[in-house]
Amino acid sequence: MMFAELQKVMDYSIDGGNFTEALGLNVTGKKSSSGVEKTAGHLKYLYGFDMEYRPFVAFKYFWMIAEPDEKPLLAYVYAVNHDDLLAESIQVIRDIRPGESALKGMFEEVIERYHPNQYSAATRGSIARNIASSYKQAGFIEGKVKNIRVQPEITYRIACFAFLLAYLAGDRGDFIWNSIGVKALCLNENNLRELAIECAKRDLMQYQSAGGVTAIAFNNLLNKIGIDAI
Repeated sequence: MMFAELQKVMDYSIDGGNFTEALGLNVTGKKSSSGVEKTAGHLKYLYGFDMEYRPFVAFKYFWMIAEPDEKPLLAYVYAVNHDDLLAESIQVIRDIRPGESALKGMFEEVIERYHPNQYSAATRGSIARNIASSYKQAGFIEGKVKNIRVQPEITYRIACFAFLLAYLAGDRGDFIWNSIGVKALCLNENNLRELAIECAKRDLMQYQSAGGVTAIAFNNLLNKIGIDAI
């Protein structure tokens, strides 16, 4: 997820929109040209920084209105929508109860399940450590020696961003609850609906649920941030 590096790029570029320039200027503070190039490549892969790409436009907007402690979760929601290996591990973290250990081997197993015989043991272990690190940065795992599953606070802004990314991907109504970015929040449907109601109260989305039918729209928000309504 590389949140520390992402934060430096976003904070440098948020006003001018010069994200590509920031990557080239080494605002992340790497000590070698190879480190600069490698970091820039990973960040570009995960986040794109393309102001013609609607999900990133939405990400920039929520970054600007978010509280500091919400930003790692915004980055996590965005990353899980754009990185298959991280997305494939969601069920692992959802299955671990708060207070239980989140072992690296669990992530290695899911990597092998989705990509049999594709990675060496060393590479698989490295990927698993990176995945576990992403969950730590997002607040789902804590501890330096023992990785313990915890549940971070999911605010209405984080939830709304997850809902919006699902909507931009074409999901509608109740299908939004089952989108990868929303499932990544590790909340039950009642919690999600409560957050949707809060988002609607704050005019971030339109939400109605009656007779087993759920309607979700973002017309006002999309218009505000300059994305064509769909």
